[in-house]
Amino acid sequence: MNKDIDVKKVRINNYRQSKVPGEFMLQLRLPGNLIEAKYLDVIKHIAETWGDGLFHIGTRQTLNATGIKYEDIPAVNEYIETYITEVEAQSNVNMNHIGLDDVEWDPKSGYPTIGARNIMACIGNRHCIKGNCDTTALARKIEPLIFPSHYHIKIGCAGCPNDCVKANFNDFGVMGVSKMTYHPERCIGCGACARACEHHATRVLSLNDKGKIDKDTCCCVGCGECVIACPTGAWTRSTEKFYRVTLGGRTGKKDPRSGKLFLNWIKEEPLLQMFGKWTKFSAWVMDNKPQYLHGGHLIDMAGYHKFKEIILDGVELNPECLVAENIYWAENEQRGNLHLLPIEKHAKAGPQE
Repeated sequence: MNKDIDVKKVRINNYRQSKVPGEFMLQLRLPGNLIEAKYLDVIKHIAETWGDGLFHIGTRQTLNATGIKYEDIPAVNEYIETYITEVEAQSNVNMNHIGLDDVEWDPKSGYPTIGARNIMACIGNRHCIKGNCDTTALARKIEPLIFPSHYHIKIGCAGCPNDCVKANFNDFGVMGVSKMTYHPERCIGCGACARACEHHATRVLSLNDKGKIDKDTCCCVGCGECVIACPTGAWTRSTEKFYRVTLGGRTGKKDPRSGKLFLNWIKEEPLLQMFGKWTKFSAWVMDNKPQYLHGGHLIDMAGYHKFKEIILDGVELNPECLVAENIYWAENEQRGNLHLLPIEKHAKAGPQE
């Protein structure tokens, strides 16, 4: 590859290096995974004008154009100025300054930082009958708290505990949950809610001998399956919005892991206050010298208790909110106690081993 190519610089602009020397893939952010259809013309034009005519829907819900030549990147950056300013404006993101260093952004220079990757979201309750929250609206409220910034973080927003967006495998996974209200006067004793809870959730509902529903409140996950199943509206979602937050999830070659429960039944305002502390925490861990490190690694470096101290400092948690006292990750949890044998020994061992 031409040694004059500054791979690190274009990576900050959200370009990914290709196996073909001198070619890159542009990733257009899609905060909250919901934009006007007209913006599809943007990726189409980029792909056909500067790329190889193809585009890829990124695993983090980005619109990616492949086959862009290094020398064409300035022209592409100038072209996407309108896209960046309009789409980020929908999330109330201020593109004029970058994180803590107060650097002016040149709107014709492309994305100013790779930090704060595209916040992923399922369609949420804008469409899905299982959704407990508007995931796009929530993502657009979180975005201005973490982007643009040189500190790296991955967030997934799921409308319910089904977690279709795999929020559990992000630095922060946010899931909409709801407290259900039971209206016994509407209940006809059909047991549909109890069967739904048994099949889809945590089996906390049961039909008593009076033809009404009993609930063990200890283990309700706030999914709303009872609301969907009830034919008479005997179960309804609370008008108050609550969220569950998992922490430290990640994929990767070595020791991938699911996030652990950090906060449960937190309301939106303290949730946003918490994300507002992310830059402060990252700066503390890295001594104000940003590196391309995932948020989960920063949490590991600081330790859970120090992370909790900084990230919740000054956050006014609602009374219902539960905070994990401790979090433990088993770094080899994906491998467990499995001992792999060489092929020839495995064949000799037979099925009994």
